[in-house]
Amino acid sequence: MERGLLVSAQLSTLFPSVQAVSIPIQTTRHTSSLPPLPSASDPPPEHASYSAVLHTPSTGTILLRVLCGGLILEIVSLSTTVPPVRFVFPALVLSSPAIFLWENELHILAVTSIGSLYRLVLPIDDGLHLWMHQTSNSSTREYHIKNFSGVVDGLVHVQGTHCVVISQLGGAILRLETGYLGLNGGEDEWTETIFQHTSFLSSLTSFLPTLSSTHSNGADIISIATHQWPTDVGHIWTLSRDRNLRFWKAKIGCVATKLLPLIPGREASPGPGGSSVPHILLDKEHQTLLRVFSIPSNEDHIFVLVFMPTPSSSTSGGTFQLLGTVSDQFYEIGNIECSKNSVHCHLQDFMVISDVLYTLWDRQGQSMVEKTVLNGTALTEGNFRGLPWQTSSYAPEPELTPAYLEELLISAGSLSAKFLEAILRPGMFSALTLRTAIEQYSEACASLPGPTPAQLTTTYSTVGENIAAVVGCTVNLNRDPHTGALQHANYWSALKRDWEGFIARCRELERSARWPLVLGAKGEGDIIVVERERVGSLVPEDLPIRYRRDLEEDRPIEPSHSIFGILWGLQSKLGAEFMLGLESRLLDIIHQENAFSFADIIQDQVSRMKFDEILDEGAKAWLEGRLQSVTDIDIATRSALDIIGGFDSDVKREEEEVELLLPPQRSDWSRALTATYITATVSARYDLCLALVTLLFFFADQLDVWDPTLLAEIFAVFRGVAILRFLTRQPAGDLSGSKPAEDVAADEVISRLRDMQVSRSLRGTHFTPTYSLIHRLLAQPADSVGITASAHHFLDGTGLMQSVSPANATKYEVIFCERLRALGYYESTREILSCLPRTAGVTYVQARLWLNIGRPDDAAYLMEKLAGAFGPDNALASEDHEALSFVLPATDPFDSAFFFYLHVSKLFRMASLVQLEVQFAQLALSVAPPEADTGSLWNTVIKGYTDLGLYDDAYSSLISTPYEKQKRELIAHLVYRMCEDNAVEKLVSFNFPGFADEVEESLAFKARNVDPRIHPSYSRILYSWHTFRGDHRKAALVMYQRGRKLQDLVASDFSLSATLSGQQQQSLMVAINSLSLVDAKNAWFILPVVVADREPHKRRKLTKHIPESRFTPGTSDAEIVTRSQIQYEHALLSAQIDMIQREPALSSFGDLPPESIVLRLAQSNRFNLGMATASSLDVDMTDLFAHLATQCLRLSRNPDSVEDSSDWLLTDKVSSWSGSQADRAWRYLRQSLERHDGPQTDYKYTKITLETILSLQRTLPPPPWLIHSLEEHHHEYLIRVTLRYENLEQCIAHTLSLIQKTDARLSREPTHHAASTWLPYNLIDQVLAVATEQDSPPAGLAQLRLEIANRPKRMQKLSSFKK
Repeated sequence: MERGLLVSAQLSTLFPSVQAVSIPIQTTRHTSSLPPLPSASDPPPEHASYSAVLHTPSTGTILLRVLCGGLILEIVSLSTTVPPVRFVFPALVLSSPAIFLWENELHILAVTSIGSLYRLVLPIDDGLHLWMHQTSNSSTREYHIKNFSGVVDGLVHVQGTHCVVISQLGGAILRLETGYLGLNGGEDEWTETIFQHTSFLSSLTSFLPTLSSTHSNGADIISIATHQWPTDVGHIWTLSRDRNLRFWKAKIGCVATKLLPLIPGREASPGPGGSSVPHILLDKEHQTLLRVFSIPSNEDHIFVLVFMPTPSSSTSGGTFQLLGTVSDQFYEIGNIECSKNSVHCHLQDFMVISDVLYTLWDRQGQSMVEKTVLNGTALTEGNFRGLPWQTSSYAPEPELTPAYLEELLISAGSLSAKFLEAILRPGMFSALTLRTAIEQYSEACASLPGPTPAQLTTTYSTVGENIAAVVGCTVNLNRDPHTGALQHANYWSALKRDWEGFIARCRELERSARWPLVLGAKGEGDIIVVERERVGSLVPEDLPIRYRRDLEEDRPIEPSHSIFGILWGLQSKLGAEFMLGLESRLLDIIHQENAFSFADIIQDQVSRMKFDEILDEGAKAWLEGRLQSVTDIDIATRSALDIIGGFDSDVKREEEEVELLLPPQRSDWSRALTATYITATVSARYDLCLALVTLLFFFADQLDVWDPTLLAEIFAVFRGVAILRFLTRQPAGDLSGSKPAEDVAADEVISRLRDMQVSRSLRGTHFTPTYSLIHRLLAQPADSVGITASAHHFLDGTGLMQSVSPANATKYEVIFCERLRALGYYESTREILSCLPRTAGVTYVQARLWLNIGRPDDAAYLMEKLAGAFGPDNALASEDHEALSFVLPATDPFDSAFFFYLHVSKLFRMASLVQLEVQFAQLALSVAPPEADTGSLWNTVIKGYTDLGLYDDAYSSLISTPYEKQKRELIAHLVYRMCEDNAVEKLVSFNFPGFADEVEESLAFKARNVDPRIHPSYSRILYSWHTFRGDHRKAALVMYQRGRKLQDLVASDFSLSATLSGQQQQSLMVAINSLSLVDAKNAWFILPVVVADREPHKRRKLTKHIPESRFTPGTSDAEIVTRSQIQYEHALLSAQIDMIQREPALSSFGDLPPESIVLRLAQSNRFNLGMATASSLDVDMTDLFAHLATQCLRLSRNPDSVEDSSDWLLTDKVSSWSGSQADRAWRYLRQSLERHDGPQTDYKYTKITLETILSLQRTLPPPPWLIHSLEEHHHEYLIRVTLRYENLEQCIAHTLSLIQKTDARLSREPTHHAASTWLPYNLIDQVLAVATEQDSPPAGLAQLRLEIANRPKRMQKLSSFKK
């Protein structure tokens, strides 16, 4: 029977507590006591106090755990990825609850301290889902135990789904049985029976001190056992403190009692006074000291195995006493003394499977499993004797003791980084341990006097980052009070002590987490070891593990491999410090590309390390003597290499056969166990290989005659096992992404932690499963093929142990590195690649790695160098070519550098590295074969240069491409990108020979259809394009269209007028200026419109999108727009803008008519602007002059009034005039009439001025210049207006003046026709009639009548004279 190895996985790493589904359990009791508060000495709440294992073919392995001191029951599936379920109880659960599979349901029976028996029923589905979708269908059944008082504190044993036994004081038992399980939520029907182990008389004498000298609690039961369920055997066996073994039947009670001796082979010693009760009692704590079993050959024969501990013994930890049960009696079969390894150990659990006894020991906080064979034939024949024990324990692993931490500091590096890396190694501390330790540490630091460090109040993304930031945060670098020098030595000493204290805290928590609890089984010999926070398995040892364990325990090695014993002795004589230095030098050697032979390298290192001085003459003589026993050192070395780098072929064949039979299962637990086993075997192989390399240093002077291939193979194996050892020490970070490039230059410790996520933040963040890197790399769980086979398969699949020379990189090594890189573990990949030679495959993976971690220039450099490895003229060896082909994509051909450049260009495109994508696309173009289609490459180059802003290169590439269609398609992209990048000056400087129309069409489309408010302004760009080429009419059209689009936006939302009207005004002005640069006869352009609007001065609304078919000349409605029309629109808009600026409220009324603008200007006394606006817009100024005349009259009436700040009186010209303010006002009116009134207006402004004066002021005569102007041009109107306003004297005077003026003209000029002597006689008659009607004749009436009467005579005389 071979020894085994224990491997385990941490539950908090695989199944974070926040992933569990919590189900609260209610109680129907009215009063329930609150559970006691945990004390500082209690283990952490997440550490289990009890566990049980259920394994069935349909459910796999299920683990039941009691957490939080008994308040929570958790079930965990170790065979699937189903989240755990937690049942939260209202009271403490007593040991020991049990879990069973009943039909398609899981039944959990538990008894609480308040006297309630619970049955928890959880339905399960077939397959791997189990209870994943059934937690909402769970049910709870509570039964109130009647036979108890106060608090239940007895030992609980669940025999099956229908029977529960509870021990009571005095050795009695309470048996609860049910024959009916409540269905559909119904309650169970339990019956309670109390059995006593003594008669009534003996029970009375137990209260009399003179009749009984036993201890009062000597009969208390400390262990209960029944036959393994399912079974029809309902008997119960108990063991009490006084070592009395009792046999209980279901209906009768106690039928047999046997006092067991404390020391096997001796009779039980009577107590004082001759009593049969022993005076030496067992510990009162509930223990697993009793097991009942049957052997397969005779299942009706029941055996009882009782363990009697001997804690004070120096030979063993105790003895197993084997008894049989026949006819209600016990008989002794034999004793099994435990091994010497169990000395001072505590038995936690034991079990019998088939005929093998397995024991679980607590050895100073570590689990140890021993097994021995129980000969079934000897049990029945009476000749039983114990067989040797086989001890299994965990593989040796370094403990972070102060001495080990000192060893870590020997090599160069940061103290914090080294300690942090050590505690984050997979398997060193669980996620729960680290989280609990940093919480306790933070609380301790926060309790210190003084301000709280900022590190304690910061939230961190991972526990590792939290540890790196918080540990040592209270240590400060101080100055010497006398010299002022920084006390670095004190600082480093204090920091080291702080780290050591934190690590000691982690070790203490981890020691509690590794406390063994129970054994379980998955089948014949497949043993499960359950600890408080870990679950392990007993697996076979491979040769490296077994040899390393034998060497450490100083056991003899097989003669064929006795060289390992010699090498181990050599290491011990060299000392740990020397071996650490030697190891560091060897690791440096494998990281370098060596140009010398290994013999020369070793000889150089021997001289540097002064190897000969380390060993004294006695040690050398001892070693030489031992080496003489090795017949052939060459054969022995090769045999050692086979052990270190080889794998069991039988294991691999077994795996291949089982894979065909069993489907793969998804079990993170089995995968984690495989990862742990890999760590153990790699560590063993590394230690053996390091010892083998040490031998080369001893034979340094003789290495020149050694086979060089053997030396190369030794270093190749050492390189492979060193890489594997590095991988086993790496935690796995987040698989979803890589490390950002900016994190590379961050703080050394914190940046490295971003790929080492132990868990999430401590404060308010969910924890996720955390694995080792090996765990992530394992593709197949070990459920189907076994842990050892799975581990060997993985190690063999890496190919790291198959190389025969460090000068070569095998295809397996290259593939493994590529797989590691593809999974996102960039730091690990970089470390492994640094150990491999720069072959073509390694260079490619290295370049891909540089690309992943943000070093694209280095990646491009390597890729460009690698291009020479392609094509018919490459000088690659066949092995290197094969390795390279395996890491290149299989979908693309790589028979020339052209295809390789294409592939690299795609890689940089996927990484959004445009510059390098273009660079390799150009390289591909430079080596493209004539028949290759390079259209996509030209497209990449042109678009790439465009996106990079290298417009000169993009333009030259666009001109150079041989594909005309591609040119036309990419012109728009180049033009638009240059516009967006504000490279308009460069754009208009490009000629675009043969494609200028495409550029113009692209810009025109954007100018028509893009919102003119958005940057870039394509209208302005297109205007610049046309202006640069001298096409001013098109330039004017573009800017006019822009103004129209802006007007449409203002019309749709008047609130935009304040911001857009100015831009519209500017656009119209630019259009006017452009048309001013052409001949006057050509100062027009054709405007495409959709809805014709023929009114000359009405704005036309443009559509937001004009299709190309409508915009093409000859196919769309069009209108000719002249410069004068644009000037009119500009003037109107300017007036509107000025008006809105002075009266913002007008902006809500939309466009103001020109007449309203002029009128509002007049009303605001802004006569200069009003007249100018009216002249530009051809608006009648009648109202304006009327208002101006009114203002003049007002000033004339009240010369001392203060005039408002109107522009018509405050201009420099008006202010320079002499006279009063009224005089300047009348002069301003006179000049304005002279400027704007005349024959073209029929002097209507002068007329309205007179009418205004006459209507407002009749007492004073109008200004003489006004009367004179009308007498000159509209004498008749002057008569009529004075007549209308009943100013008869002025009317008669104007009539006389008209007659006299006419007569004077006739006397000067000859008459050519009859009309020359015409007078408005009707009007004169009206004047005479009105004057006649007056009571007192007006002045001049008589003269007027006389003139009228004499006129015919003068006309006759004038007529006769001319004849």
